[in-house]
Amino acid sequence: MPVAAGLYYYARESENTHTPSIVLLHGAGGFHLSWPPEIRRLGNYNVFALDLPGHGKSEGHGEQSIQAYARRVIEWAFALDIYRAIFVGHSMGGAIALQLGLSYRRHVAGLGLLGSGARLPVSPQILENLANPITIQAALDTIVRFSFAESTSPRLVEQISRRFAESRPGVLLGDFQACNAFDVSDQLENISCPTVVICGEQDRMTPLRYSQFLTSKIPRASLAVVPDAGHMVMLEQPAAVAQHLQSFLSENRMRW
Repeated sequence: MPVAAGLYYYARESENTHTPSIVLLHGAGGFHLSWPPEIRRLGNYNVFALDLPGHGKSEGHGEQSIQAYARRVIEWAFALDIYRAIFVGHSMGGAIALQLGLSYRRHVAGLGLLGSGARLPVSPQILENLANPITIQAALDTIVRFSFAESTSPRLVEQISRRFAESRPGVLLGDFQACNAFDVSDQLENISCPTVVICGEQDRMTPLRYSQFLTSKIPRASLAVVPDAGHMVMLEQPAAVAQHLQSFLSENRMRW
C-alpha cells in the first residue's frame, strides 16, 4: 500500500517526465476513489490521487482547517520529491488547491477547481446535524440531495450515499467546519498560475456564481460549465470533465 508522509495515495505513472505531476484532491468526506478512472488515468501524465488525513486508507484524524490540509498535502508531495505539480481539487479539495496556490505558489504549476469557491459557507443546520449522532443521517440526506443533477443515475446517488455513511463522523464534521471557515475572496488576484474552473450547470452546493467569481478574480482562469451535472460533476459527467482538464493541460503545455 503506497503511503508517504502518513497519507495513502493512488499513483498512475507515465513515461512522460517533462511535465509536472497531477495531484487530485477529493472533497469533504471523500477519498481517492472519488475520482473516476477517466481522471485518475488522465493523458500522458503522472497522476496521484490522495486520501487526505483520516480519510479512506489514510490513518490519523482529519485536519480542522484548509490551511492545515494544504500543509499536509505539500509535506506529502515533498516526501515523494514532487516539488512542482498541477493540483486538481473538488469542493473542499478545490479550497485546498487554492490555498496551495496562495501559500506555496512556486510549487504550483497549475490549478483545476471543480465545484469549489473562494468561500464555502455551510448551512448552520447541516453543521448542527452533523455534530449530533441522532441527526447525522438527516445531514447526510441533505448533502446527498443537493449534490446531484436531477438526471443523475439513482445507482450513482446510492453509491455516494453509502460512501458518505461510511465516513468517520468526526472527520466529516471537521471537513465541513473547515469549509465553513474558509475565505480567500480577497486574495484571488495573487494566484499567478494557469487555472481551469469547472462547474456542473445544476450545482446547488457550490452554485455556478461561485465558479464565475473565481474566474473573474483569478488572472489566468478559464471557466467550463458542464451540462446535466451537479456538485459531483466529475462522477456525473466523467468524460466531459476529463476532456476539459485535458484541453486545459494541452493549452498550457508550453508553460509548465
